[in-house]
Amino acid sequence: MRTVAVVGASLAGLSAARSLRKRGYDGRLVVIGDERHRPYDRPPLSKEFLSGALGEADLALERDDEDLQAEWVLATRATGLDRTERAIRLADGREIRADGVVIATGAAPRTLPGTEDLVGVHVLRTLDDARALRDDLARGGRLVVIGGGFIGAEVASTAYALGLDVTVVEAAPTPLAGPLGESMGAIVSALHADHGVRLLCGVGVKGLSEDGRSEMGAPSDRARGRVDAVLLEDGRSTPADIVVVGVGVRPCVEWLEGSGVALDNGVKCGADGRTSLAGVVAVGDCANWYDPHTGSRRRVEHWTGALERPDTAVAALLAHGATPPGVPRPPYFWSDQYGVKIQFVGHAVGADSVTVEEGSTDERSFLAVYRRAGTPVAVLGMNQPRLFTRWRKQLTAAKS
Repeated sequence: MRTVAVVGASLAGLSAARSLRKRGYDGRLVVIGDERHRPYDRPPLSKEFLSGALGEADLALERDDEDLQAEWVLATRATGLDRTERAIRLADGREIRADGVVIATGAAPRTLPGTEDLVGVHVLRTLDDARALRDDLARGGRLVVIGGGFIGAEVASTAYALGLDVTVVEAAPTPLAGPLGESMGAIVSALHADHGVRLLCGVGVKGLSEDGRSEMGAPSDRARGRVDAVLLEDGRSTPADIVVVGVGVRPCVEWLEGSGVALDNGVKCGADGRTSLAGVVAVGDCANWYDPHTGSRRRVEHWTGALERPDTAVAALLAHGATPPGVPRPPYFWSDQYGVKIQFVGHAVGADSVTVEEGSTDERSFLAVYRRAGTPVAVLGMNQPRLFTRWRKQLTAAKS
């Protein structure tokens, strides 16, 4: 291959570029990113960066002495992939021809329709998002987080530590039931109540109130005001000076429509990241990889997956699929909330039991093991890093 283009300049894209050079690729390497920033670390955005404990320089993912001999094409997004010309079309009118392509365009946060330009309403995905939210949180006041997932919970925790009055609204009866199961999701989300943060579950959001006016739908032509309340579907209203919308993400794959790359909840991939189009692999949050552990495809939207899986995809790309894929490590993620370290590895879906092996759920310090037909398939730890690490190694060894 004379040219490889990596479309996406966050952790997954950077990991792919590093793997290309590590594996001996010495051709032209182009890294394309829609943000103007060089690769940076996203997990601290909802925690240390938001609180002011870390600055922007601390987020850099590239080492000071690192030189990948890459062409960085930043602040422009990919708009199409021409499989005949082997060219990536960019929003600024340029085209980049490539023999191999790594798709790493990630995911974008979902929003509430018609509220995107309302002052005081935020999503949190990028460094620019975090800057804007950090400035707003410095105002103090009442924060409502819509969505009780991990990002929403981390923002709530950070805002609580900054002294804001915080409410979390979750449409599901139990927050985190998807990734953790209902019983453990309830225990982990109880951290909010432990710290005096209001948690409203089982109720959806009807809209937002803008300076006393309900706003949901097409924005008006006049200048937007500031949010002042969140309107719930059960008729209640929750005052808000700031709103963070954390209701999930969508994979950024629209630019691939008509390219020949199969799409299905992201880019449809094999167990090694290969797509339906020869010479094209996908990694990171936009990649829907086949998982031999479960016999299904899933997008792994976690930092560790973006760090580790690109090496597998790059190996397949350089070998033109000639080498059999290895078995991917079970997905792992962590979260820090209210001073508690939460760690999880494996898949809770399909587990028929979960037992606490060590510690106490009441004390928010325990280790729980999920099993299916008696076999461990996932492990959850709260403030049990050493024991969790031991179980994680055991689970990974059993799945390899």
